[in-house]
Amino acid sequence: MIALTFDNLGEAAEVQLGGEQTGEHFSVTDVLPKLLDALGEHGLSATFFVEGVNVELYPNALARIADAGHEVGYHAWCHEEWGGLDGEAQADNLRRGTEALERLGLRPAGFRPPGGALDEAGERALAELGYRYASPEGEAPRAGDVVRLPFRWPLVDAYWVLPTFAERREANGHEEGIGGFVEEARRALREDDYAPLIMHPFLWADPRTEEAERGLFARLADCDVLRMAEAAERVR
Repeated sequence: MIALTFDNLGEAAEVQLGGEQTGEHFSVTDVLPKLLDALGEHGLSATFFVEGVNVELYPNALARIADAGHEVGYHAWCHEEWGGLDGEAQADNLRRGTEALERLGLRPAGFRPPGGALDEAGERALAELGYRYASPEGEAPRAGDVVRLPFRWPLVDAYWVLPTFAERREANGHEEGIGGFVEEARRALREDDYAPLIMHPFLWADPRTEEAERGLFARLADCDVLRMAEAAERVR
């Protein structure tokens, strides 16, 4: 199973770090249109995990993603570090975001927790809201009331280029650079039974990242790429 996914839309993650909420973030105004065009050019369907606050800031952008045939999943309200929330806060966050997306006619089937942590309280809250799958950090998919479709950090583009992951890269013996992501993605496509690729639109601000990931789109055009909800049904 190969899944192409994108995390973060707009400036939600930056707001968590003290940035300003503008509603005019380049990842939406500049990157998203050419990203959707590139996916369409190669006939690729993807899953976009977006923060709930984007319902208020970028409702038209969310509609464009869905209208292009892509799945819209949930990624917390404003990119809160999921492992730092207690059970009640997780449930409130999930309910708020789910209801907001539903008002746009977008009922999310899946959730990816920022930071990758997901405990039993979060899984219970997802089940109560009717989510079909979750995508926390982990290794192999697992069936259940809420199917687990985990991700691994080496298949995340941000892991290879952002300073916040420097310590994790060093511990794994990896050197900084988008080339590492491309190499790991190509290896996974050749060898792994389950390969969830995670990209971030805001990283296309670097032309090297945009060029590298466009190259991966061309490679993926020859593969059977699933939306995450489709992968969850296969596991189920």
